[in-house]
Amino acid sequence: MKRRDFVGKTMIAGGMMAPSAGLSALGRKDIPAPAEEEIVIEKAVAGRPHEGKVLAAIQPHCDDIAYYAAGTVAKLIHEGYTAYLIRTTNDDAAGSGSSYGERVLNNELSNEAFARVMGFKKVYDLGYRNHRMDEYNIQEIKGRLIFLFRLLKVDTVISFDPWDHYEENPDHYVTARAVEAARWMAGMNTDYPEQLEVVGQHSVIERYYYARGPQVFNRIVDISDFIDRKVEGNMAVVSQGSGGNSGSNLRKRLAGQGKKLPILGNDDRTADFNYIKHFMLDKYSKQMRGTPSDREVGKQYGLEWAERYRYFGPSAPGLQEYIRDNAI
Repeated sequence: MKRRDFVGKTMIAGGMMAPSAGLSALGRKDIPAPAEEEIVIEKAVAGRPHEGKVLAAIQPHCDDIAYYAAGTVAKLIHEGYTAYLIRTTNDDAAGSGSSYGERVLNNELSNEAFARVMGFKKVYDLGYRNHRMDEYNIQEIKGRLIFLFRLLKVDTVISFDPWDHYEENPDHYVTARAVEAARWMAGMNTDYPEQLEVVGQHSVIERYYYARGPQVFNRIVDISDFIDRKVEGNMAVVSQGSGGNSGSNLRKRLAGQGKKLPILGNDDRTADFNYIKHFMLDKYSKQMRGTPSDREVGKQYGLEWAERYRYFGPSAPGLQEYIRDNAI
């Protein structure tokens, strides 16, 4: 079976389950899965099983995590993670504002608002120029991320997929590649050894990588219990993207024409909430986000709402475990 052929079997928490009725419909070439891996369905877990663990969500722009990963972020925070938000650009080339300075400020405010809604402990802004990250030395970017991963003792990262072949935005693929390199270099005592005077070496093992467009994925995260928090996170990003106050703006524009859409309700908050949940994340997701509907992704696996990732976790037992168990 070729690597990009679809695997028609799934797992829930290590147990096998039959594919849902619509699973075969996902066998399109534009949404492949690794042929050698099972598709794991990650469901919400009761209690706070991840208490003490640290999550870093790394995004180039203030709307990226909101668009593609806010449901999983909400789930992991609910389950006990302490989360940090790292933005690599200053967003100066996108969003509202009539000047460079206004765009930077407006996007910074949206980024901070998103972090508050989601429950991030702190925001770190690296401040690189928007749409120009491919002109920077990636070694510098890696060095800064290595320091943060060591300082925060990050266990899990969420970011763009560094192996995505269909990404046009240099900020996305440069950030992704820097994250993937930095997360293992952070565990080496030979990379940036001067940092070890103040922080310890610390590898980041667990990764959730998302993509905009066709994607290799091996994990489906059930976000049904957290879809409303994802909507609220997108409502906070008012400076750019398809979320924010798009619903209330549409409602007002239609009212000026003597028209209305019942789904937008009778107030601005309802309009923004329903616009994001039913249009941006579902019905018109491909046009607005460049990725399949979260509802449709979930439906294929018998879930209400879901996000998909290329996931990497702890390695399977190896030689040291064999020696431990068998040496006499």
